[in-house]
Amino acid sequence: MKGTYVLFLESKKDQDIVIGKLGECRLKGGLYAYIGSAMGSSVNLENRIGRHKRMAETKEGNKQWHIDYVTTSTGVVVTGTLKVVGKAMECKLAGMMKSSGGRVVLKGFGSSDCGCETHFFRITPEVAEAFLKAIPDAL
Repeated sequence: MKGTYVLFLESKKDQDIVIGKLGECRLKGGLYAYIGSAMGSSVNLENRIGRHKRMAETKEGNKQWHIDYVTTSTGVVVTGTLKVVGKAMECKLAGMMKSSGGRVVLKGFGSSDCGCETHFFRITPEVAEAFLKAIPDAL
């Protein structure tokens, strides 16, 4: 099964994380959303999300994507996921998250293969609610 996903995260503390070649990223304690996809011929949406959750729980694993540096950081937990099955909507959902009030955490995060500013946002419960309300109209 292919598709797009949103990984909702919480950082339990303020911390600085080095995100591969992107450099240092300041994570404040609070809520975040990462938008990713599993559209390639050899990927599976459930497996990709499962990998992120596993790395967040164990704090171990090969850091292949920008989000891996966040999920393996101390005090970062996955609080929820949203799946859009069968659709490549990564950039559209990133635009919707920004329009809903999500704040760019680090330019280029998760968006090195597209024209988006980022796919990683600092959010509030109100931003998440506005984003989720907009999803049905986007499908």
